[in-house]
Amino acid sequence: MKTRRILLLFVFVSAMAQTVFAQSREPVALVLTADGPIMPPMLEYIRRGIETAGRRDAEVVIIQLNTPGGSVDTMLEIIAEIRASDVPVVVYVAPRNAIAGSAGAMITMAGHASAMAPETSIGASSPITSSGENLNTTADTKAKEIIKASIRPFVTPRGEDALKLAEAMIDEAKAVTADEALEVNLIDFVADDLEDLLQLLDGFSIQLKDETIPLNTEGIEVQPLDISFIEQLLLMLTDPNIAFLLLAVGVQAVLIELSSPGGWVAGFIGAVCITLAVYGLGVLPVNWFGIIFLAIAFVLFVLDIKAPTHGALTAAGVASFIVGALVLFNSPGTPEFQRVSVPLVVGTGIFLGLVFFIIMMVAIRSLREPIHAGSESFVGKTGTAKTFEGNAGQVQLESELWSAEKALNSESIGKGDKIEVVEVRGLRLIVKKK
Repeated sequence: MKTRRILLLFVFVSAMAQTVFAQSREPVALVLTADGPIMPPMLEYIRRGIETAGRRDAEVVIIQLNTPGGSVDTMLEIIAEIRASDVPVVVYVAPRNAIAGSAGAMITMAGHASAMAPETSIGASSPITSSGENLNTTADTKAKEIIKASIRPFVTPRGEDALKLAEAMIDEAKAVTADEALEVNLIDFVADDLEDLLQLLDGFSIQLKDETIPLNTEGIEVQPLDISFIEQLLLMLTDPNIAFLLLAVGVQAVLIELSSPGGWVAGFIGAVCITLAVYGLGVLPVNWFGIIFLAIAFVLFVLDIKAPTHGALTAAGVASFIVGALVLFNSPGTPEFQRVSVPLVVGTGIFLGLVFFIIMMVAIRSLREPIHAGSESFVGKTGTAKTFEGNAGQVQLESELWSAEKALNSESIGKGDKIEVVEVRGLRLIVKKK
C-alpha cells in the first residue's frame, strides 16, 4: 500500500514538472538561409533543417530564400518535404533585392505561410530541359501541367487571382514584385526583416496537414541553422565556373602523370579534381557534346608535344578547348546563373595553350642540345695521352683515365699529345690527335 502511494506521488510530481516545463519553455523558430541555386545539396540542407526542427520541438521553421531557380526534380522533392513537415514551414524571400526565381517561386508558394521582403521579386517559372534548352511542344506541356498540378492544392485556397498568377508564372514566365504578389494574396506578408516577420506571424493561423493551428511567435527564440561544410562544398561544386576549372585542372594533371609516370601527386590531384567535376556536371544542365571538343583539345596538346608542329596543334587545341567548354555549359536556353564565364573559359584556354607550348619548346630544345650524360657525351671532348704505343694506349679525360685506340686515318699519338674523342666503343675511347 505504501509502495503504491509513493508510485502515485512520483507519477503526479513528474506530470506536474512536465506541465510546468511545457508552460515555461519559450517557443523556438529555426531559421535556415537557403541562398543559391535549387540543387540537391540545398534539398539536403532543408531536409536536415525540418528534421532538426522536429527534434527541437520548434514552433516554426523559417526558410530565408534567395535563389535564381534550379532543378525541377529537386524543387518537387523540397515541396514534398515542406508539405510533409510536422512543424509549420514559412518561406521568406529575403533580404531586399532577393529573388525567388523559377523553382524558388514554387517553393515559396509551398510554404504553410509565405512572405517577401520589400524590393524582392518572384516568378519566371517556365521549365526547361536538363541541357538548358526550351522544351518541345509536347514535353513543354507535360512539364508545365505537372508543375501546376503540384502547386494547385496549396495555391487554390488563396483565391482565383493567386492561382491565375501562379499559372502565368509557369506558362508565360511572368514575374512580379512583393507588393504585386501580396495584392493577389499569393503571399501572406511583406515583412521588412525577420523580426517584423515574427511579429506578423504571431497568432496567424496556418493549415498543417488536416489541422488549422495558430502560430505563437511572441517572445520566440530565434535559432539559426547554418548550412554544413559538406553541403556548402557540394553546392559550390554546382557552380559551373568551379566545375569547369576542376575539369580543366584535373585533365591536365592526369596528362602530366601519363607523360611522366612514376610519381603520384599529379595523378592523385587529377583524379580528385575530375571526380569533383563529374559531380557538378551530373547536376548542372550541360550539353555533353562539348566533351568531344574538350577531348580533341587535349589530344592536340599532347600531339604537339610528341610531334612538334611549332605550335600549330596547340593553337588548334586552344580553339577546340574554348568551343568545347562553351558548348558544354552555355547551350542556348541555359539560365544565366548556370552559365560559365566566357572570359574565364578564354583565359583558361589561353593559359593551358601557353603551358603546353612551353613544354613543347623545352622538348625541342632538349633534342637539339648535345648529350651531357652517359658515354655518348664524351664524343668531341679533349684530353691528354698518358701512354700510347702504336695504335693503343691510355688517355686522361678530365680527371679519369681511359683505355684508348687511335682512330683510322689519324696522326700518330705520343705521350703528352692532345687528343679528341671521336667515338666510344664499350669502355674504350676512339681518339685522334688534336
